[in-house]
Amino acid sequence: MIVVLLGAPGAGKGTLASALKDQLKVHHISTGDLIRAEIKAGSQIGLEIKKCVESGALVSDEIVTRMIKGKIDSSVADKCGYMFDGFPRTNAQAADLDKILKGHGLSVDFALLMEASTDVVLARLTGRRVCKACGALYHLTNMPSKVAGICDACGGELYQRADDNKETILNRMTVYAESTKPIIDHYKSQSKLRVINADKGAEAVRQEMLKILDEKKS
Repeated sequence: MIVVLLGAPGAGKGTLASALKDQLKVHHISTGDLIRAEIKAGSQIGLEIKKCVESGALVSDEIVTRMIKGKIDSSVADKCGYMFDGFPRTNAQAADLDKILKGHGLSVDFALLMEASTDVVLARLTGRRVCKACGALYHLTNMPSKVAGICDACGGELYQRADDNKETILNRMTVYAESTKPIIDHYKSQSKLRVINADKGAEAVRQEMLKILDEKKS
C-alpha cells in the first residue's frame, strides 16, 4: 500500500500516520523527520539542507526529491508500503514521486486529502506543546502532560513553537492552499484522490481512512 497524505498544518497527518504505520505495515516517510535526521547525521544532503536553512532559503525540490529517492531506494527491498507525510509539496515533486516509484514497478494507491476547518486547525496548533529534550508532542486540551509544562517521558521542559501562533498559522494555511491545488489536481486526474473530514476526532479519522484503504482489497 502506498499512500500520500495531504492536508494543511494541523490537519493531523502526523498523528494519523503514527497511529497506522504499524497496522498497515508501511514505512512512514515524513519530510520533516528526514530533514532533521540528515542534518543530525551530517550527511552530504544534510549539509546542503543546513546551508539552505541557515541562509533562510527554502530547501529545493531537487534536494527534497533526492532525499526521498534515497529513502525509497534503500528500503524498497523490505516489500513494505509507504505513507508519505509532507511530500509531495509541489506538482514537480508529485511527478518526481511517480517516476521514482515507477522505477521500482510501484505507484501511489491513494492520495488522502485531510480537510480541516480553520477554527479546528487554530485550536490544535496554538495548543500544541513540544518537549525541548526529546521532542515529544502534547496538547493543552487534547493530550496534556501529567504535570503542566513537564514532559511525561523524560521530564524535559515543554514549550510552544514560535510558529504556533494565529497569524503565522493563517499565513501557512494560505500558502498551503495555493501550493497544494496543483497536487490535488494531479491525483484527482489519476482517480486516486480521496477526501477525509479531518475535523473529526483521531479515532473517527482513522476508521474513515481504513475504510478507504479497503477499496484496494476489493
